Amino acid sequence: MGRKTIHKRGVLVISSGSSNMEAIRVSLGSIENMISEEFKDWEVRRAFTSEAIIEKLRKNSGIIVDNVEKALKKMNVEGFENVILQPLHIIPGSEYEKIVETLKKYKTIFKNIALGRPILYYEKDYKRALDALRTQVPCLNHDEAVVLVGHGTKHTSNIFYKRFQEIIDEEGLRFYVVTLDEYPTIYDIISKLKKDEVRKIFLMPFMLFFGGHGMRDIAGDKDDSLKNILKREEFEVSIYEHGLGENIEYQKIYLQHVKDVMY
Repeated sequence: MGRKTIHKRGVLVISSGSSNMEAIRVSLGSIENMISEEFKDWEVRRAFTSEAIIEKLRKNSGIIVDNVEKALKKMNVEGFENVILQPLHIIPGSEYEKIVETLKKYKTIFKNIALGRPILYYEKDYKRALDALRTQVPCLNHDEAVVLVGHGTKHTSNIFYKRFQEIIDEEGLRFYVVTLDEYPTIYDIISKLKKDEVRKIFLMPFMLFFGGHGMRDIAGDKDDSLKNILKREEFEVSIYEHGLGENIEYQKIYLQHVKDVMY
C-alpha cells in the first residue's frame, strides 16, 4: 500500500450556522462544493460561530460541527500547513471580529494562514453584491418593491446596511433595506413605502440562510412577523424563501474572496 496522503492545504468555511439541514445543504453545501471544485488540492472544512447552533445540532441530530478554534486545532494536529479562513457573513460584525482574534492565535502555528472577507467590506463589494442580488429579483411594476431583510447588529458594522441602501438609491432601485434586530426596522420604512405608492412587497432575506430564524421572523404566523406587520398595513406580501447562499452569483463572490487571499 502507498503512503497515506496528508492534506497540507485547507479552506475553513465559516458561518454562523443553521439547525435547518435543508438550508445548510442548499446554501452552505453549495458554496463548499464550488470552492472544492475550484481548488481540488485544498481540503474544504466547515466551522460555525454560533455555539447555540453547534449544541442544538449535536443534541438533536448527533451532528458535530466545530467552532473555529476547534477546527483550527484539528487542522494543526492533522498536518495542515496552509489555511484560508473564509467567513460567509454578510457584514464584518462581532462574529467576524471573533474570527480575526482567533486567527491571531494561529499566526505562528501554521506556515501560512489568511482570512477572506465577508460580502460587504470594501466599497467595491457593495456594487458586486447588488449586481448579484438583481439576478434573483423579479421585474418590478411601478407599485412593487423589494424589502431586503438583514439580521442587524448592535455592532458598529450595522452601518454597512445603511451604506448598501445608499448604493441602491444611487441606482434608482425600489429596494428597501431593513433589519430584524436593529435600525432600520420594518416600522422605519412603512411611511416611505406608502409615500412611494408601493402596494406589493417581495420580502427577501438578505442573509446566508433562510432557516428557522428567518422563517419565523420574516414569514411566520405570529403577529410581529414582517409578513403580518406589512399585511396589517394593507400591503400585498410575497416571500422569497431562499437565502443568499442559494444564489450562484453570491457563491461566486465567496469563491472570489477565497481567491483574493490565496497564496
